[in-house]
Amino acid sequence: MATPAHGKLFNVLFLCTHNSARSVMAECLLNRHGMGKFKGYSAGSAPSGKLNPYVVDLLRRENFMVEELRSKNWDEFAAPGAPEMDFVFTVCDTAAAETCPVWPGQPMTAHWGLPDPSAATGTEAEIRATVADVYRMIDRRVSIFVNLPMSSLGGLSLQTQLDQIGQQK
Repeated sequence: MATPAHGKLFNVLFLCTHNSARSVMAECLLNRHGMGKFKGYSAGSAPSGKLNPYVVDLLRRENFMVEELRSKNWDEFAAPGAPEMDFVFTVCDTAAAETCPVWPGQPMTAHWGLPDPSAATGTEAEIRATVADVYRMIDRRVSIFVNLPMSSLGGLSLQTQLDQIGQQK
């Protein structure tokens, strides 16, 4: 794996079952925090075809461009000509338990399980609070990830760090 110092842009794929909330937030946050070093993507094993409206609203309020975002199948990233991934992170327990496609380039993987904001119930304020809390957790994990000293970490050490990030609240 090349280091960012050598001009390498690391591609990162966030996976979730429906690709409507957590993985989309992670894609947006990585593209903001990792600008110049990382490029984020998201996909799902059974995409819903639509984004969670509370997530879209939160992303808009956080000044993300949401017009290009869409719920898409992970097969797009296993197909010939797709960007080769350096990292693949599952952000929901269902996707982590599924058999994933074979990713070209054998990227490093980790599970960063998070609560499903689409399953939130209660008042509108309670649902929005749940979405915001999941966003905060993703933001923390992505911030830690983009600040890892990639060039000085060996494969096993990097894998340990990736797994530990998945435990952050």
